[in-house]
Amino acid sequence: MNQAIESPLTTHQLAIVAIGASTAIGDIEALRAALNDGLSDGMTISTCREVLVQLYAYAGFPRSLNALSELISVLDARKAAGNEDVEGDAPGPLPSDYDALRVGTANQTQLIGVPVKGAVFDFAPAADQYVKAHVFGDIFSRDNLDWISREIATVGALASPKGLEAQLLAHVRISRNIGMTQAQLEQLPTVLEDQGYSDASERLLRAIEATAP
Repeated sequence: MNQAIESPLTTHQLAIVAIGASTAIGDIEALRAALNDGLSDGMTISTCREVLVQLYAYAGFPRSLNALSELISVLDARKAAGNEDVEGDAPGPLPSDYDALRVGTANQTQLIGVPVKGAVFDFAPAADQYVKAHVFGDIFSRDNLDWISREIATVGALASPKGLEAQLLAHVRISRNIGMTQAQLEQLPTVLEDQGYSDASERLLRAIEATAP
């Protein structure tokens, strides 16, 4: 799941950062455009849906559910217009001995490069367990979306609202750890700028510059 990708990013990956950004700030019009662009370029329904499901962890359930409702509307409109979008792959079954906390801890360590500790998690161990078991276990174990695409969606979502610079920095570092190059990362702020999200683009550029090798 952590395979490096070749430069430049695909049009699907660029659509994912646009979907992540517009979902995180509740910009339904921009989300509609990003979903249509991705689907018209051959992105599967499964990929769009999986991105929006994952984003609940970074943008909250209300934003995620609103975005999923918009995806349904977009698909209905496209079908009425004669478009035949491809369903795509469902996530495969988890192993019979699957343990969310064990797997999530291993996934998180692989993504970040070191075991995760910190004062917040010491203060609120339940939060540490939920992040490890659910976000990095249950979500990142779903194999119908690769880890780089998941991080592209996450970076787009974290760049868009104000006040999430620390988390954005962490996920830009994760993106580098799992194989994204400087050139690939530098494509992402351009997408945000094209969406009209100049502040988000600048925040992401600063994070990229701050984590450059």
